[in-house]
Amino acid sequence: MTSPYSVLVVDDEPSIGKLLKKELSSPARALATAETAHQAREMLRRNAYEVVILDLRLPDADGLDLLVEIRQHSPDVEVIIITGHGNIDSAVEAMKLGAYDYITKPFNLEELELIVERAYQRACLRFENRQLRHAQNQAQPQQIVGNSAAIKQIRFLIEKVAPTDVPVLITGESGAGKEVAATAIQARSNRADKPYVIKNCATLQKELARSELFGYVKGSFTGATENREGLMTFANKGTLFLDEIGELPMEVQASLLRTLENKTYRRVGDKDERTTDIRLIFATNRNLAKEAEAGRFHEALYHRINVFNIELPPLRERKEDIPLLVEYFLGRVQACGTYRVSDRAMGCLINYQWPGNIRELRNVIERGVILAEAGVITENALPRELSVQGEGENDFLSLEAVEREHIAKVLACFGNNRTLAATALGISRKTLYRKIREYDIM
Repeated sequence: MTSPYSVLVVDDEPSIGKLLKKELSSPARALATAETAHQAREMLRRNAYEVVILDLRLPDADGLDLLVEIRQHSPDVEVIIITGHGNIDSAVEAMKLGAYDYITKPFNLEELELIVERAYQRACLRFENRQLRHAQNQAQPQQIVGNSAAIKQIRFLIEKVAPTDVPVLITGESGAGKEVAATAIQARSNRADKPYVIKNCATLQKELARSELFGYVKGSFTGATENREGLMTFANKGTLFLDEIGELPMEVQASLLRTLENKTYRRVGDKDERTTDIRLIFATNRNLAKEAEAGRFHEALYHRINVFNIELPPLRERKEDIPLLVEYFLGRVQACGTYRVSDRAMGCLINYQWPGNIRELRNVIERGVILAEAGVITENALPRELSVQGEGENDFLSLEAVEREHIAKVLACFGNNRTLAATALGISRKTLYRKIREYDIM
């Protein structure tokens, strides 16, 4: 018999926890309860759960904040929100932050049990997908697609620097593939089987950047109710990739320099220094030399991270790689059908200047698949700025029509399984149902 999956109920009303534990426990499902955010954090740290049922109103924390923590540190866990009728806006916000679904008090136990079961199925699917991606990455390290001289040189540099531990600075315009290059380095390094932590510095709140990077101790600032580890701890023995390093606050840059120089760091509010063993990779679309000269970037840090620079060219400077990139992106959607690009459409792709680089090309191909006719992406399926025709409005669909067509194709791809389709679309099941009704699909 397979082991039961685990559900954690976080609600400050003991009666709710007891009721759910009594009614939802089964041979296939084990429930545990917590009445505070602190207790929930400790239980999540000690045990593995597939589903968390979380009340937004807790005595020692905001439920939304705890949701964000769970999504960051336990990405395979699905969270179901419990809320009151007068707090629907918070539930909607929770959905935007990654909650699987929400249910209002007083709730229907049969409905909640169904939601829990579906959340568990999605957690399993997410875990399986993660394992599959990991296996694929282990079997075949991520490739830099292209045969241009510039890309051949970049592949050469990656192969040379990957086995070392020197810092790497990857530069290039937005969308040029900096994260792909960083992942290729990590996959070929001696730390490939160790933690790989990615953080975009542009998403760090200025006031919390130091604590998120290095961690903090209880009482070090308002809201620091317990000791917390930072990215340095999570990436220990492995690789930490800091994207958009130019966005890191100046005061935190000095602390990062100390870590690079001494391989030590100090948590916010901590007297003791810790040692760390990590490989650091950085990326930016800024000219850090000019930023340092203007006093907007720590000059010593710039020289320390610029030990080995890999500069990615913009797509407009390597247009000979566009057909290979198109083939690569089409290969990612072959499970839902076979597609090709017409000669005229390929001409449009090659002649375009691509201000958004590879990211923009990927988006154009994904759009083209939606608008393809009989598996062929013609120039009429391209955005107006790429199309050589650009004649009349009838050649182009509205955004609503594009979305409807996309949802219909994804549903068909998964045999009208709405749970799998919602997962593939990156939206909640409830949102998918609403879209189906709005667009009168099926």
